[in-house]
Formats: sequence, C-alpha cells, structure tokens
Amino acid sequence: MSQHTETLVIGAGPAGLTAGYLLSKNGRDVVVLERDPRQVGGISRTVSHNGFLFDIGGHRFFSKSKAVVDLWDELLPDDFIDRPRLSRIFYKGKYYAYPLKAFEALRNLGVLQSTACVLSYLYARARPIEQPKSFHDWVRNQFGERLFSIFFKTYTEKVWGMSCDAISADWAAQRIKGLDLGAAIRDALARSLGLKARPKPGEPVIKTLIESFRYPRRGPGMVWEAAAAKIAAQGGRVLLDRGVDGVSFDAATGIWTVSAIRGDGTRETYTARNLVSSAPVRELVDSITPRPLSTFQARALQYRDFLTVALIAKVREDFPDNWIYIHDPSVMVGRVQNFRSWSPEMVPDDAYTCLGLEYFCFEGDGLWTMADEGLVALAKAEIGKIGLIAPDDVVDACVVRQPKAYPVYDESYRDNVATVRLELERDFPTLHLVGRNGMHKYNNQDHAMMTAMLTVENILAGYRRHDIWRVNEDAEYTESGFSGADEALTSERLVPRKVA
Repeated sequence: MSQHTETLVIGAGPAGLTAGYLLSKNGRDVVVLERDPRQVGGISRTVSHNGFLFDIGGHRFFSKSKAVVDLWDELLPDDFIDRPRLSRIFYKGKYYAYPLKAFEALRNLGVLQSTACVLSYLYARARPIEQPKSFHDWVRNQFGERLFSIFFKTYTEKVWGMSCDAISADWAAQRIKGLDLGAAIRDALARSLGLKARPKPGEPVIKTLIESFRYPRRGPGMVWEAAAAKIAAQGGRVLLDRGVDGVSFDAATGIWTVSAIRGDGTRETYTARNLVSSAPVRELVDSITPRPLSTFQARALQYRDFLTVALIAKVREDFPDNWIYIHDPSVMVGRVQNFRSWSPEMVPDDAYTCLGLEYFCFEGDGLWTMADEGLVALAKAEIGKIGLIAPDDVVDACVVRQPKAYPVYDESYRDNVATVRLELERDFPTLHLVGRNGMHKYNNQDHAMMTAMLTVENILAGYRRHDIWRVNEDAEYTESGFSGADEALTSERLVPRKVA
C-alpha cells in the first residue's frame, strides 16, 4: 500500500532539507527520503568518533545571500560561533599563507622564481588563449603558466584524478570567479604591510579572501539535525534508511510513484504531486521508468569520490590553520582539516587534536578499496612527512568514505546536463532538480540551499517562476536572496508551467 504526500523530496542534504523545511513551514505536506540509515545532512553531516567530531570536508557558513543567512539563523538561532579563517598552502616543504602574503611568498619562492611568475602573468595577459576550453587554459590566462604549475596544477589533478587539460574551463570560472592576480597582489601587499581594512558596506567580498566565517559550535550537522526536527514539528516527515530505486510518472493524473528500499530489504511505495530530487542526476534518470531518451547522457556524467582519515593525536605543538592545501606532489593527501580550529567543541580533550586528511579518489579504485588499517598507516606516514604531527603521537583514527562528493566537469558534461535537463523539464513539469548532485553543479552549501528555496517558491506559485539553474558560485542571482531573481532569468525564459 502506497503512502501519499503532496511533495516528495529525495535526499536529506542541505538542499533536500531546506526544501522540506520551507514547504512544511508553509503548511504543505512533505516527505523527505534519505538513504543513510543513521544521519541527515549528506556531505554536510558531522561524524562522531569516540567523542571527537569532524566534517566530511570543511563547511564554512558564509554567504552573500541574506535569505540564506537568515535561514541558517532561523534553523539554529543560538549555536553559531564566529571563527577566524586561516588556511595555508604546503608546497615543496614550505608553507604559504592563503590568501597570499606577498613578502612571505617572495621569500619562499625566491626572487628569481617570483620574477618569473610576474613575467609569466604579464605574458599571459598580453597574449591570452582565445576562447579557453580547459581549466589549464583558463587559469593560464588569469594567472600565467608558471603560477598555474605551482599553485593550481598538482592540487587540481589530485582533486579530480585527471589532467587539467581534460577539465572544463567552467569549473575554474565557477570556483575562482571574482579573483584576479592584480586584486590578489594588492590584497597580499596590504596584509603584509598591516594595511588591510574592513570592506566598506556594500563593497563586494571575494569568497576566497574572506577572513572570518560562522560555524556551528559542534559542526554543520547541528543545522541539518535541527532542520529535520523542525520539519517533523511542522507536520512533515524525514525518513532515514530509504534508498529510492524506482520512479514513474502518470501524465494523465499528474502523480509520481516512487519506490524505496530499506536496509532489511523491505520496500515502500510513495505517491506525490511534486517530486524534488537532490539525488545524483545519473542515479535519478536511471531509476525513471520508462527510461528517458537522455539516459545515455545521464550515464556519461562522472563523479569524484572522497575519503577522510581522521587522526586523533596528542598535542605537542598546535597550529591555528582551519585547513591546509597540500600542493606537494610527493604525498597523496590533498587537504588537511584541523577540527579544533573549526570549533574547540569538536575536540573534547585539550590534550588531543583531531586532523582530517582528505584523499580524492574514484569509487572502486585502489584508495577507495584499501583496508582502513592501510589508509590509517598511509595517513600517519604522510602527516609525518608534511611535519604537522609525529606519527607516533596518533592514538586513534577513523575512516569515512563519501561517494559522489563532486560532480566532474569534464569536456562533455555541459552538453550532457543540458540534454538531460531539457528532456526532464519538457516531460516532467513537476520534477525539480536541486543541490550539487541533483543538478550536477559544483555548488557550495549556500547555493545548494538557494536552489531549494527558489524551487519552493516555484511549487508554491504553481509554475516555474524562477530559473534555479542561474544559481551559481558568487552569482549576482543570489546576492540578496529572492529580490532580483526574476530579472536574472536567462533570456530564454522557461515557459511557465503548472507545477502544483
């Protein structure tokens, strides 16, 4: 026997829970299904191991959208703390502050290398690659070939597991948007000379240069656990241990039928008028019957997976960084999180520290399938090589694997996503894709939330009032929440369709 709801949401990450919370707040019947048997939050959950807390990656709570910030405060009004941002780059045995400090970078690189970087930058600006297609092309145009090879190539190829020449320029434009070398140098000189002033009201802030952020005192999972509780209090339901494996749509009645399987093998069926999905596009399309024509394109979409090795160690000499980017090619680790610096409450004993070593991989490859003991041994050896802590000081460890952490921006992803989107929007007017994996779009947490917020507006209005695909990294579309959203629609405005 099936259970009926007005709106069914697939996935209890930031996008799915935002949609569920706002719909239930507006008195709409909503059910959120989550595959994880224990936790909500998706990649933004907080993991607990023997009293130590850590993120799957680090999640800053910073947004240019007032609507998003207000929603964070509404969900968790009393538990945010202000944290100073400090991050560094580790490259060839030396640390570089990030954002850069000009004199430190000059000293570390040396006068000859620094001069070569500036000349390379000037050459790239004078003779740019026309219509850059790859990540390499885009960064070379913006920063010069030499800086690309020092500060972009190794780390980026660790993250994506492919050559920078095979990664679309879209990813660079999205993730580094708003930052140019001239601005970075001016900012770095001001920092080095102690002349850095607070931004004036209304002055744009480049995300990569922010100096502080807010953070839940016991990790980002606090926000999403609170959201799930509020959905239930408002009459909605958040159901764990439900992996959606079948979706069909009856055009005659406008009703969706969704099947979900639980860990014990039992199956449940739900019907709904609206379907909101933050599931990976590839998985969603594969679950729809009859198969969409764009199934081939959906199956071509790729994902990068991720694992964290959390090392708990005795403190001999603490360091203040929130995280450190490991650009050095001599180790496999890509980034190191220092969870005590995210919040002191993440570490229950002052005599210990908890570091999260992040390894980027593909599900099923050698790293992913390595036994936990092997991963811990690797992490201990590499943290010792970097010099952050002594391997012998490690007293406990935990490994967490995160599949489909990042949608891959390869050379064909844009065309594949466009084909899938066109068919789904044409044939299924009450299907709404939201979030990072739901849209195969490398959105941060706040942008994922905004896609859900605008989707709820669409459902409540009864037609596609907003084009949520305009929500992107640092996009003006999200600067002030909903205001201006209609004006920011693409020139090829979607034809309004009834969705509720």
